[in-house]
Amino acid sequence: MRKSVVSPKNNTPESPSAAWMDLDALASATMTSEDEAHPLERAITSGTAGGWRASTPGVQVIRFTFDTPKTVKRVRLAFKEEAKERSQEFALVAILRPEVRKEIVRQQWGFSPGGSTIEVEDYTVDLNEVVALELTIDPGRHDKTVFATLESIQVA
Repeated sequence: MRKSVVSPKNNTPESPSAAWMDLDALASATMTSEDEAHPLERAITSGTAGGWRASTPGVQVIRFTFDTPKTVKRVRLAFKEEAKERSQEFALVAILRPEVRKEIVRQQWGFSPGGSTIEVEDYTVDLNEVVALELTIDPGRHDKTVFATLESIQVA
């Protein structure tokens, strides 16, 4: 019997981390604010705890602009709030060439320190010619004193 063992493809569900883009190398980022102790690099670097945090309260926008247009198949977002009960809304938009905005998702989530402290969202998409991804976070919906956070963002 002829046999061989082959490794699974890097982009299979068994090894999703191998397929993640290196956002630090492939895109520039702009944001409405950033806490110096919790820079965006913490949210895009695998294995880094603490994530990103805004330096001012209220609605925040993070935009990743790719150096060259990309095909995007998957976006994974993680949010964490252990200290304050709050209701958050976020929207994720892809900007396609030529400047077409396509909303991927808009979602609300309720954090509760006594129960629900982590929100992880994993979206499968099929988008070509993506020039930017824009994440808008309204961390308190009706409470404008709350600070936005993003534990991690991964794009494949």
